[in-house]
Amino acid sequence: MNAPQNPYPHDPLRPDDTLCIAVKTMLDRYFVDLDGAPPSDLHAMVMKRVERTLFEYVLIRTHGNITRASELLGVTRNTLRRKLKEHDLYPNS
Repeated sequence: MNAPQNPYPHDPLRPDDTLCIAVKTMLDRYFVDLDGAPPSDLHAMVMKRVERTLFEYVLIRTHGNITRASELLGVTRNTLRRKLKEHDLYPNS
């Protein structure tokens, strides 16, 4: 039997993507750790952790160059500065 064809062949976040698998695995672990307690504000929690990790990684890859980091992320420098301040990653924030 053939595997179902991916309806989004050019989507880098397809269901078999390792990033998607990692997120799903961590969410599974989170729900197990809750031990039946209801989750709260799941979207904000996940986005905050993923976003901070992404910014830290990009800053390392660009040696702290905000212009290069913003280009790599596809956001404006002002947006990146604001986000870095929100995550306490901007110098003198």
